[in-house]
Amino acid sequence: MRIELQGVARSFGRFHALREVDLQIPPGARVALIGPNGSGKTTLVRILAGLLDWRGEVRIAGLDARSERAALAPRTAYIPQVPPGFRVPVEEVVAAICRLRGIDEARVWETAALLDLDRDAVMGKGFRDLSGGMKQKLAIATALAPGTELVLMDEPTASLDADARDRFFALCRRLPEETTMVLCSHRLEELRSLVDHIVVLEEGRVSFQGTARDFLDARTRSVVELVCDSEDRASWLHDAGFVRGRGGRWRTTVRHGAKRELVLRITAELGGDLDDLQVRELERLELPGDEQ
Repeated sequence: MRIELQGVARSFGRFHALREVDLQIPPGARVALIGPNGSGKTTLVRILAGLLDWRGEVRIAGLDARSERAALAPRTAYIPQVPPGFRVPVEEVVAAICRLRGIDEARVWETAALLDLDRDAVMGKGFRDLSGGMKQKLAIATALAPGTELVLMDEPTASLDADARDRFFALCRRLPEETTMVLCSHRLEELRSLVDHIVVLEEGRVSFQGTARDFLDARTRSVVELVCDSEDRASWLHDAGFVRGRGGRWRTTVRHGAKRELVLRITAELGGDLDDLQVRELERLELPGDEQ
């Protein structure tokens, strides 16, 4: 589903959450919205989901997202960071969502099983009485069941453990190529696994849009550590930005995109004097403004 935004704005009192946002997302794109807190990410996703009103023009699959919302609702799924505390049984929540989207309940429970959520363990319980992880798994199962054309996600794995996150990634990889995904997240594992395009919001405006690879190469760092017993190489290592630490290990931090070049330089320069070489990624995303 193609998404087209022109002059989209939204305010909460005097706070301008979005300011004249122009954006186009092609069908089948997997896009991450990132930015500092208060930059407008969640507001934009909730507008696309039809949960907030706005100024400007929003078209999804060629349809006006305001006047033709009824036609878009069955084709759209939304996974919030924190599922609402519905005061109704689990089976009624699932039945209502399935009726809205015209999908078979059995397919939802099949998807839930892939997330290791047992139907018998939750049936008959109130939705609000489930654990945070169970609620999120159920929200994901209803969203990723077959038939979804647009998936909107706001920090979808915040309540999941490592095993459940891996299962979630596997489900996302099974989505049809034509399914469009918009994800709010700062988690590097999600950005690396799920998206091919990144849009950065700052103070309600788009400040960057481009490929995920280019953005992550520039905004993530790698740690390079090595052991070299030859003191004759110390000068070269210092010039290359390395600092000697405990146990004689040399260490430096470089942009992810510069990692490969540095490793090639090390192996070419040190050769047989290189006793050990290790590279690891820092699990932190540098947002615009971090360098200030």
